[in-house]
Amino acid sequence: MMNNTVDMSRLPEHIAIIMDGNGRWAKKRGLDRNEGHKEGVEAVRRVTTACSNMGIKFLTLYTFSTENWGRPIEEVTALMGLILVSLEDEIFMKNNVRFRVIGDRSRIPDEMNAKLDHTIERTAKNDHMTMTIALSYSSKQELTSVTRQIASEVKAGTLSIDDISEDTINERLWTNFMPDPELLIRTGGELRISNYLLWQIAYSELYFCDTYWPDFGEEELCLAIADYQSRQRRFGKTEAQVGEETTASPKEEIANNE
Repeated sequence: MMNNTVDMSRLPEHIAIIMDGNGRWAKKRGLDRNEGHKEGVEAVRRVTTACSNMGIKFLTLYTFSTENWGRPIEEVTALMGLILVSLEDEIFMKNNVRFRVIGDRSRIPDEMNAKLDHTIERTAKNDHMTMTIALSYSSKQELTSVTRQIASEVKAGTLSIDDISEDTINERLWTNFMPDPELLIRTGGELRISNYLLWQIAYSELYFCDTYWPDFGEEELCLAIADYQSRQRRFGKTEAQVGEETTASPKEEIANNE
């Protein structure tokens, strides 16, 4: 347990994770890649539980990208099977976690889509945390879909070009039910975003670690959050401006608002 390294009063509301390194974890141990994916499911359980216990409100996991459909059919089939098994887990009900899915579900097998819908419906009233999986997901595809929707509305005369704003896009994103992530974690040592939440992470803090996903747990999660809390989030302002805002007393803030 490393919660003493984290300021529980300044937790990010939304954490997004690129779960990378399952295959390399298995290869390092002389195992089949699918064994790495099995251990990766265990890591999902650990991290979901840890985030729920800490009070994180939104957790979004990059589970399967559109590019992953190009992997060997045996691996894709095994991954889909593991996702199905994980949806049987009572971790959602035990931790009062709502389950959601983003991505292109048209390519997902019918049996899995039915199970996804069942889990979404079964957990709909859970309100402690929302855990979302990005499945058959591509950020470029998401933004293309939004662009087509806006163009269609403009063509139909239900939306004016002059009224198009950032909010117009936000409202049509697959992630429109949650805030943008404050913290993006990538495991496995790679230093790239891999077509994940490109619009949503415009001002996210990025944290990369060498730990393979099957070895990631509460300790690594707390290290990532502590690192996030050590940073000054400026959103285009100067360091001095942000410093003035964060050091203002409650009385000063009230006076400034009057």
